[in-house]
Amino acid sequence: MLRQLIKKNIVLRPSQVKEFVNAATKCDFDVDIYYNRYVVDAKSILGVFGLDLTQTLTVEYSGYDQEFENYLNTLSIAS
Repeated sequence: MLRQLIKKNIVLRPSQVKEFVNAATKCDFDVDIYYNRYVVDAKSILGVFGLDLTQTLTVEYSGYDQEFENYLNTLSIAS
C-alpha cells in the first residue's frame, strides 16, 4: 500500500537541529529534509547541519507519527 507523501515547510535554527533529528529518528519511516536540490536524511545530524539553515526547509515523509506531527507544527511556517 502506497502512503501519501506529506511535505511541510519549516524554519530550523542551529540550536534546534539536535531536537529535530531526535524527533525524526523516533519515526519508523523515512524522513527527508531539503532546500533547493540538496536532499538529506532528516535522521542525520551532519546532513541537516549541511543545509542552509537561513532558508525555509521542506520536510518530506510518507508515514504518520502524532508526536512528530506535533513537533513539526511548532516549526512550521506554512501548511
